[in-house]
Amino acid sequence: MHDETRDSQRPTSEERDDAIRDARAAVARRLRHLRAHHPEGPFTLAALAERSGVSQRTLAQVESAEGSNVTLETLVKVAHSLGVARPGYFLDEEVFRQVNAELTALKEMRDQQLQGVAMRTSTHRDWSPSAVQEISLLITDILDNAAKVKGALQGMPNEQVSEDESGR
Repeated sequence: MHDETRDSQRPTSEERDDAIRDARAAVARRLRHLRAHHPEGPFTLAALAERSGVSQRTLAQVESAEGSNVTLETLVKVAHSLGVARPGYFLDEEVFRQVNAELTALKEMRDQQLQGVAMRTSTHRDWSPSAVQEISLLITDILDNAAKVKGALQGMPNEQVSEDESGR
């Protein structure tokens, strides 16, 4: 009788397959969301592959409609490369919401800081809000481009960077 009760509580293979399919879809949806809405993004698959050390092909498979048998190692690499210290982001709805709220707050703080810098460095106190916004966007673009260059340089071997600098 005890074994019958235990067997009746086990999910059927169909229920298990549905749970796997749902988990893959959740991971795919959340990875696409994170790439598109990250404060330093949006990231292309190529940019995320370079940043995380996970191949572009693997990332594309994870994001596909069917999902992929992604490893925990891959999820941790991607999460950490984007500053997300909780890999549960990809599977746990509550963690997903919390991290997205934190990323949104970070983006808003960054935007406010840039606007504040633009206002403080301005010698023209009569600039319109649209002019301040435009300056803020320019500074944001400069910082984003600097981060991209830094990321590209981090992938280069040290010898190559040294040779390039010494060849000037």
